[in-house]
Amino acid sequence: MFGRRKKTAPQHDESVADIEVDASRTREDSAAVVDADADGDAGGDTELAADLGPFDLSELDDDRESLAASRLDLGSVLVPLPSGGQLQVEMTPAGAPQAVHVVTQHGRITIAAYAAPKSPGQWREVASDLSTSLRKDNSEVSVETGPWGRELHGVTANADLRFIGVDGYRWMVRCVLAGPAGAVSQDTPLVKIARDMLSQTVVDRGSDPHPVRTPLPVVLPEVLISQLASAQQQLAEQAAAQKAAGQQAPQQGVAPQGGAAGSGEPVDPTQTPPSGPEEGPRRGSSGSAMQQLGG
Repeated sequence: MFGRRKKTAPQHDESVADIEVDASRTREDSAAVVDADADGDAGGDTELAADLGPFDLSELDDDRESLAASRLDLGSVLVPLPSGGQLQVEMTPAGAPQAVHVVTQHGRITIAAYAAPKSPGQWREVASDLSTSLRKDNSEVSVETGPWGRELHGVTANADLRFIGVDGYRWMVRCVLAGPAGAVSQDTPLVKIARDMLSQTVVDRGSDPHPVRTPLPVVLPEVLISQLASAQQQLAEQAAAQKAAGQQAPQQGVAPQGGAAGSGEPVDPTQTPPSGPEEGPRRGSSGSAMQQLGG
């Protein structure tokens, strides 16, 4: 059984560019190569079952290679992938991986680990801050109770969101769900998929010091790096081909917008040429470089 804890597991001290790839293919290739309460007492913390993750890598009998055979190894987290999912890799402007999103037919799921103190309680603080931020943006926010305790449900102008957090030993895992209206309500397919993924996630905090709430490093497996390189090469070739076609068009007698070739009709300067495919990386609202590769 995956996620089996060691009998001598350490106890917690009681005193955080999109490139799209085929998730199932990535999983197979990897295996081969291998807060104060936001709203009073609602959504209080619960005692977790022993077989319910996320798990600390140091608490498991299985070695990393065995765990990675059924999960996507991202360095700080090993995440199981749902059938039919796609991966989107978000890159920083410097070209480093910032986040990996799992896209399903119901919506998007993002699981990431953050540095935390030895004592639990960081998720309560983070949930409170998220709630305040969402309300400042005029979003509707409610606190609900899930398998791990409090979950935030937000309704924004662009998407419905659900935030699930779990405190571990010197780490905190946050799972973010995003989808159309109604997609992240209790017991919807997207929520069920996310909770199943989270319950089988493994965290590798490592021994390096990290400031509290700092995201733990995301390290892409070699197979994913190879797919990213191929995607970037394809984008560069497409951009070069489009640029070359644009330079050759006047020489080949292609009619400019608003007039027919050789007709003598004047070009209407008020007409706007149709926009072509986006060239190069696009940027999200956060400013992060985003790139895409069809899975």
